[in-house]
Amino acid sequence: MKGHIRKRGNKYAIVVDIGYDEKGKRKQKWFSGYNTKKEAEKDLARILHEINEGTFVEPSKEKFKTFLENWLEIKKNNVRPSTYKNYNNYIHVHIIPNLGNLELAKITPMHLEKFYAKCAGKLAPTNIHKMHKFISSVFNYAVRHGYISKNPCHLVQAPKKGPSKIRTWNEEQVQTFLEHTKKSRFYIAFLLAITTGMRRGEILGLRWSDIDFEKKTISINQVLSNDGKMFQEPKTESSKRLISLPDITVRELKRHRKRILHEKFKAGGCYLDLDLVVCTSLGNKVHPGSLQRMWWDYVKSSGLPRIRFHDLRHTHATLMLKQGVHPKIVSERLGHSSVTITLDTYSHVLPGLQELAAQHFEEMVFGKKEKQNKIL
Repeated sequence: MKGHIRKRGNKYAIVVDIGYDEKGKRKQKWFSGYNTKKEAEKDLARILHEINEGTFVEPSKEKFKTFLENWLEIKKNNVRPSTYKNYNNYIHVHIIPNLGNLELAKITPMHLEKFYAKCAGKLAPTNIHKMHKFISSVFNYAVRHGYISKNPCHLVQAPKKGPSKIRTWNEEQVQTFLEHTKKSRFYIAFLLAITTGMRRGEILGLRWSDIDFEKKTISINQVLSNDGKMFQEPKTESSKRLISLPDITVRELKRHRKRILHEKFKAGGCYLDLDLVVCTSLGNKVHPGSLQRMWWDYVKSSGLPRIRFHDLRHTHATLMLKQGVHPKIVSERLGHSSVTITLDTYSHVLPGLQELAAQHFEEMVFGKKEKQNKIL
């Protein structure tokens, strides 16, 4: 297999001999649009190697925006509505306006790096990092289906996530808030978040049938979607988990159940029995937005530092780690896919734990000897 470089105006092109047709006429393949001869020579070597190895893929001339819209349509029925919404936002708000008119096969690492640099003034580093992972997954799909031969994202240094801002409450603040909301029908939702680390959707999807009062456990089997319209299975296998409950949560769940049964009896035939733990007075599901609004009202009236509802999950993890609970156990309670995620998320807690561990080690190994020396 042979090939050479030709100059066409201000650009360079690659011409590759790919054999002969049935009439004996030489067949050639052109690859145009290179800015420098050196750039063309480098790609010529790659193309010839791939042709000889049988891994060459005919570059697609499809526009990136067309490919993205087709890809999104395929994904529509295979992902959660909230995930689809995120994908749609990435594609139509950010990617297509900047990269959409480029041919899929001609997008280079430099195109992507310039795009991320442009996003830097508009998006948080963590969101740019997520979009990079999203674009990479799209290109991986294109490679698997033969549209392109390689993923340009592999040659781009992933944008840094940036420091995660996690705000939590300490033990006293937790107790203050729970006392402040004791009479609220949403008290049980706040208590579950603090004592189990459950996500908002998991709490709003929790059923009485998911609770084993004898074994003091909760099974996470369904979640309420972010738009409050449907119940779904947990997103990952690790999210389907069994969580042990402290005695206070078991007691409050039993008390809350009496309230729900009373409301059910009072409403009679008007009651919609979905078996939900957190529900309206008529048994219907509580919209996530409603819980969120109540949350902010209670935080404001409590006078405590402003944190998000999701930060109760972080509060649970942080307090457990500070109490010396093994990170693996914390990871399982939170439903993380690996303990690495837990350690990365709560690395801010680790320095204090290191000091505490050193103190405990000293007391355990040298404590008796120190006491003896003081007596002598």
